[in-house]
Amino acid sequence: MEEQQFHKKSDAIYDARTLGRPKMLLLGLQHMFAMFGATILVPILVNSYFHGEGLSVQVTLFMAGLGTLFFHFCSKFKVPAFLGSSFAFLGGFATVAELNTGIYADMTYGEKLPYACGGIVIAGLLYLILALVIRLAGVKRVMRFLPPVVTGPIIICIGLSLAGSAINNAGANWFLALIALATIIVFNVWGRGIFKIIPILMGVVISYAAALIMQVSGLSNPDGSAILDFSSVASAGWVGIPPFQICRFDLTAILVMAPIAIATMMEHIGDISAISATVGENFLEDPGLHRTLVGDGLATSLSAFFGGPANTTYGENTGVLELSHVYDPRVIRLAAVYAMILSFVPKFANVISSLPAAIIGGVSFILYGMISAIGVRNVVENRVDFSNSRNLIIAAVILVSGLGFSSGVTFTVGGTSITLTSLAIASIAGILLNAILPGNDYHFGVNARGDAMRGVSMKR
Repeated sequence: MEEQQFHKKSDAIYDARTLGRPKMLLLGLQHMFAMFGATILVPILVNSYFHGEGLSVQVTLFMAGLGTLFFHFCSKFKVPAFLGSSFAFLGGFATVAELNTGIYADMTYGEKLPYACGGIVIAGLLYLILALVIRLAGVKRVMRFLPPVVTGPIIICIGLSLAGSAINNAGANWFLALIALATIIVFNVWGRGIFKIIPILMGVVISYAAALIMQVSGLSNPDGSAILDFSSVASAGWVGIPPFQICRFDLTAILVMAPIAIATMMEHIGDISAISATVGENFLEDPGLHRTLVGDGLATSLSAFFGGPANTTYGENTGVLELSHVYDPRVIRLAAVYAMILSFVPKFANVISSLPAAIIGGVSFILYGMISAIGVRNVVENRVDFSNSRNLIIAAVILVSGLGFSSGVTFTVGGTSITLTSLAIASIAGILLNAILPGNDYHFGVNARGDAMRGVSMKR
């Protein structure tokens, strides 16, 4: 196994207070901008699934800030990580929005949302189980049940299951969608400095500016509808409390959301590994992976309990760490405070909510495709051998289950209607087949490059 020591870097700043208060405040602002585009995009996308009755941008920003502060508390204030909205649960939100059996038969979209959030609360609590198991058994034994042949196809399914949504939204105005798509590609490939790490935000800003120009020029969408609608912005106040709402619990929604935690927990391990390598400190050892998992999981549950999305450690902010060479967690906590303050400005939230569906579709082209591409990379970099019939069977069952059961499977237990979604079926089938079929030759940490490219590395 390839070994790697984590060393502090001579040109890095580990205590930003030495820079003075003004520079610290600016550095915190930079981190807020880095997380901002992706974090607010999640409620925008979820709102499109729930026909305007989905997540609140205000609540999302507040819970991202609060969740980040809570994560820092759980990780002994040592890990410079920001927790923003997780994209992994988008497929779950889309599924819950379209549930029409059992208790969901006569519900409005807005009435279904708290049940989706309740499912995320349970998903976040699953982090605690993994944290406990890792603490007791060690990460290598745990990861043997979640090899790349299982996690890779599951992640692929998450992205592909959302492809139809991207096409439908982009179809509202293909010209705007292509502007958003092209902008993201240009900044991602040729961007420099901070613009390199915020291509999604730039895609939204530039395509929104194009929409404004088109609106002023008297143009409309192909179906005749207005490109932008500012009616809600004019009526919104400058100061207001975020519209929190308490989640609700139902087994069907839990079975939709909970399996997604498999992917997000792997993402978490990868992000903490990446932050450790960037900063030059082994956070997997101190404060420990079990502590960071607890912080991330409880932050996710706390957010969803009050009507927010799942939280996850953000790679965008790891990029800012590498760019600035300022590794002080205090700067991240400043960004969290900024996000919470901004959440009390309803007019700003309504401007964000006016984003045209076509722009959402253009952004989703890249976003959903990248989710699936990460799953492909997971499989390729870990050298999964598909000439091995065991691996082929597991991957085939996961992919067909994840994409084929589009309406899930509904059954009744004790008079209660329960729906297993396609992703839940795929996850359960993959994990069980991997555990049952002989020949599991995956050993976590042996292929150092594969684990690192997968986003999961335990190199010391």
